[in-house]
Amino acid sequence: MQHDLHRFLSGTVLAGGQLDPTLLGLSWIGLAEPTHVPQGLPCQQLHAPCLLGEPVEAWFGAGPAEAGTRHGVRYRHDGELLFGVIEVAEDAAAALGGDSGPVLQRAGRQAYDAVFRLLAEEGYSHLWRIWNYLPRINEETDGLERYRQFNIGRHLAFEAAGRLVMDSIPAASALGVQGGPLSVAFLAGRAPTRSIENPRQLSAFRYPADYGPCSPTFSRAALGRHADTEWLFVSGTASIVGHQSVHPGDPVAQTREIVTNLDAVLAEASRCSAGPAYHLPELSARVYVRHPEHLAPVQAELTRALGAEAQLVYLQADVCRADLLVEVEAQACHLLS
Repeated sequence: MQHDLHRFLSGTVLAGGQLDPTLLGLSWIGLAEPTHVPQGLPCQQLHAPCLLGEPVEAWFGAGPAEAGTRHGVRYRHDGELLFGVIEVAEDAAAALGGDSGPVLQRAGRQAYDAVFRLLAEEGYSHLWRIWNYLPRINEETDGLERYRQFNIGRHLAFEAAGRLVMDSIPAASALGVQGGPLSVAFLAGRAPTRSIENPRQLSAFRYPADYGPCSPTFSRAALGRHADTEWLFVSGTASIVGHQSVHPGDPVAQTREIVTNLDAVLAEASRCSAGPAYHLPELSARVYVRHPEHLAPVQAELTRALGAEAQLVYLQADVCRADLLVEVEAQACHLLS
């Protein structure tokens, strides 16, 4: 079921309208600058073409929200949930100096340090869900792939904040887009979430050194409670079994493997849930497709698995491993009373 915390919207829905007082923030897919976004509303732009579906996702609280900007983070919160966005230009991170290492590593550290300072000051101790976007994610610079540079900066910030606690690491995604700064958006709450892992996959934070000096810092999914609703956030999910990519070069087989992984995550989440079991047709999702010509076969596979009524948006983006062609992230919710 769809709940008021999250909705897909058209790109023109905000034109001429009044700001919903419970609106926490937006995610906007497209290469053109967002339009009709009310001043002070945090909005993360995904510099990526929208291939199919509504290009705007909106996140809502349970009551009237207050806005602020601190440490470079634009945010709104309703007393229980906080949505924030921070962007760090890599040339600005380079100019600041500070930590040694590649510029993107420093930018990642700077962004996450700012997020953790804000959350400590506002009393939102628990990260629920994070979205990371950066250009040229698979490119190698300074002798290291840019995604791996980002992972080092993120890991160092988690470590410095004392947040490398494995049962409370948030759900997350990290994708490559066509331009723009390093962009990080997040949902945080006063209440904790429960991290969920996929029994078919090695936990990302336990990946071997083959995948870089620091493992990615995210859980496969997270369960959180907001008002009378339990929310399941599923991290970016790709064609990975154990820790290895499978079905190279085959977008259909990769999509089928993704569905199998999603099914496994939902089964594990259902085991931990305070409510009824989760099922694939309940999911609303962003689908990242590396090559636009793969849209039709990927859509066909996901329609077969999730149903024609599933709320999905498809966009062109690069997955964090160069041999992966598709990634799916999702959310679902259940009323608990």
